[in-house]
Amino acid sequence: MSRIDVNKTYKLFIGGTFPRSESGRVYEVKAANKKFLANPALASRKDLRDAVVAAKSAQAGWASATAFNRGQILYRIAEMMQGRADQFTEEIVALEGVTNKVAKLQIEEAIDTWVWYSGWCDKLSTYAGSQNQVAGPFYNFTTPEPLGVVAIFAESKPSLLGAVRTLAPVMAGGNTAVLIASENFPLPAITLGEVLSTSDVPAGVVNILSGKTSELYPWIGSHMEIDGVDVAGLSKRQEDELKLVGADNLKRISRFSTANHPERILSFMEQKTIWHPIGI
Repeated sequence: MSRIDVNKTYKLFIGGTFPRSESGRVYEVKAANKKFLANPALASRKDLRDAVVAAKSAQAGWASATAFNRGQILYRIAEMMQGRADQFTEEIVALEGVTNKVAKLQIEEAIDTWVWYSGWCDKLSTYAGSQNQVAGPFYNFTTPEPLGVVAIFAESKPSLLGAVRTLAPVMAGGNTAVLIASENFPLPAITLGEVLSTSDVPAGVVNILSGKTSELYPWIGSHMEIDGVDVAGLSKRQEDELKLVGADNLKRISRFSTANHPERILSFMEQKTIWHPIGI
């Protein structure tokens, strides 16, 4: 008997669930050979607000989790991605027009990135903290702590690795995230949401939106509950405009030239100094 294939519906990932855009809008994504591939959801300003609310609600719990626990969860993401390697390969080959070999190398590097950052979770205090010398009967400690809610514009290519190497350091530092998938290559980032939902990541820690970058970045810049932005996927002009509208709440806006580095974690963390009397 002949049958009709059940095509995948690519939705948003907000608060641990997979809603369609509140506007009902979608947009067309084509494969590298220009053939129709999918209609992912076209996120609206309301979807962005919902994602920020979810991220803000989850931030305290994620920040207070032990560093060891966060490391375990990031490692679990790597495990689950390993199990979905074939699906990621199919999406990357179709979108980017690369060979299976190139796609598999990208997936392996993305998995290794999760493992690499998972190992940093319980080492940040030693790496970036200190016990300071003071002239008085006090202990003086400096320790890094999360910044808060971070918005991420994923790189376009490589589509999966670009999303992972921006998201992993934000999570490792105890921040929650709103990830804006690459506009032209969004499918691996959306599938990553399905991995996260089965990887012990608490609901709301990561929220993934697909859609038009030009519609979303002005609202991210002006949103007062977003504390930092990784502008990897924005043009220089868009970055400059976001900095202007983000000045009101002193957003920390970063663009990184290195792939994996602990400074990518610390760029979205703050240093807290504690004074404690000796003998009390």
